[in-house]
Amino acid sequence: MWTQVYAPVLNDRLLSALVASLPVVVLLGLLAFSHLRAHLAALAGLGAALTVAIVVYRMPPQLALMAGLHGACYGLLPIGWIVLNAIFLYDLTVAAGDFEVLKNSIGRFAADRRLQVLLIAFSFGAFIEGAAGFGTPVAISAAMLIGLGFRPLEAAGLALIGNTAPVAYGALGTPIIALAAVTDLPLESLSAAAGRILPVFSCAIPFWLVWVMAGRKAMLEVAPACMAAGGSFAAVQFLMSNFHGPWLVDIAGSIVSMLTLILLLQFWQPKSVWKFDYEIETGPVETESPAGQFVSPVRLFKAWLPWLLMSIFVFAWGTPQIRTLLNGGTPEQPNALFGITRIELDVPLLHQAVQRVPPVVKVAGAEAAVFRIDWLAATGTGLLLAALLSGLVRGFRPLALISIYAGTVRRCSNSLLTISAMIALGFVTKAAGIDATMGLAFAATGDLFPIFSALLGWLGVALTGSDTSSNVLFGGLQKITAEQLGLNPILTAAGNTTGGVMGKMIDAQSLVVASVATGQSGSEGKILRYVFWHSIALAVLTGLVILAFARLLPQHWMPSL
Repeated sequence: MWTQVYAPVLNDRLLSALVASLPVVVLLGLLAFSHLRAHLAALAGLGAALTVAIVVYRMPPQLALMAGLHGACYGLLPIGWIVLNAIFLYDLTVAAGDFEVLKNSIGRFAADRRLQVLLIAFSFGAFIEGAAGFGTPVAISAAMLIGLGFRPLEAAGLALIGNTAPVAYGALGTPIIALAAVTDLPLESLSAAAGRILPVFSCAIPFWLVWVMAGRKAMLEVAPACMAAGGSFAAVQFLMSNFHGPWLVDIAGSIVSMLTLILLLQFWQPKSVWKFDYEIETGPVETESPAGQFVSPVRLFKAWLPWLLMSIFVFAWGTPQIRTLLNGGTPEQPNALFGITRIELDVPLLHQAVQRVPPVVKVAGAEAAVFRIDWLAATGTGLLLAALLSGLVRGFRPLALISIYAGTVRRCSNSLLTISAMIALGFVTKAAGIDATMGLAFAATGDLFPIFSALLGWLGVALTGSDTSSNVLFGGLQKITAEQLGLNPILTAAGNTTGGVMGKMIDAQSLVVASVATGQSGSEGKILRYVFWHSIALAVLTGLVILAFARLLPQHWMPSL
């Protein structure tokens, strides 16, 4: 067994943290400032992570390589599987001509680009986040915005910014549930704590989105719509998280948000219809059917059917009962699928071979390394079934479906390689303790730790691409540090997951998903530059809100032990 060391450079935590940051600096630096293609930048970052792990941290090479292989496989299943099938569903709707009808129906309902981005990037994206998470909402929202006529960069950037406030309760509350598991803190208290921090940002994000896209003046013109979408979501987010639990926060909030916005638009419309400058120069986007003919309700239903089926399948696949059924039940109550649809493989050489030690964990213990193949219960499988069913309903023959799918695979091949390499980087940093070194540097900030608790969560998501993974990595450290500093551990643990959501827009996985969904593979650097400073600003604001809860507001405003 190899034991992690968290200050390998002259036993100095600051110097060690600077060296530990090299893989992230290489990856983000190449993406942001170089014209290197994303999969090459990802491989360079992975190479830097392996070098630091083996040379600086003295991790046995076979362990580092197996950690990278484990991450690469995880990048393909479940992450890449989600992306591939989400893009396949989009390609099917384009091939059927449904996206034109869909675009026109939304155009007649909300021709203003500001209202469209609120409805899709924020409200509908929150529904997909609550049902599936793990990159699905960015892929779907960005693809829908492209279909409505948004340029690729705007579609990708706005989808990423919109996918923030709902992330902590994504995939039916998975990040909060994981946080409770690793910290041994009450699930209900963690859910409530996050639900008192995030509503501030749920109200703000719609305004932020429109401001980024159209400017301050144009944002003020649709302030009622921003408040309707964000305020209704925030209210439900607070109520559900505090009085029910983390499971249905996003689902309920997004449905209420969409209905509230739709209801408002029956009585109120902005004074003028806002469009992008390039649309004004080239002529307005059509809001009628391509032939100028009336679109029948049946045709309209068929156009929306793929997205309706997607919502149903993704929601069903996200429910614990159906997921357990598809995975073959439990050892105590197996069904006919037991042992077939869920396969667990101990990663050779790596499983139970790496030991994490205090202060990152309370008690030293070996890290499990198990690759789970839930091929039927995977969210990507639900997306695939939704796409196939909608394709058959639209009259595609099986051979045509296979041909379209093959085209999707070819288009996504480099992106799947990029995702695998980037997730491999995250797995290597975790196995080597590189992430813990950076986390401990944040934890040494003393009285300012409430701010840095959010930035620590932000860093975790930026490294791993997952708020769940960030909570698993740093949740225990947040609790231990809070107890040492006399802070409320529920607040700092909640700070990890709420700060983490702001890192979602710059993590490598999300950047690749957004680039693939908008047909601009290789442009991840442009997307990163579009969203980077928004991510930093929102993470710092989250830290300031947490500092206010810790130092300024009455203690009863935040759950405690």
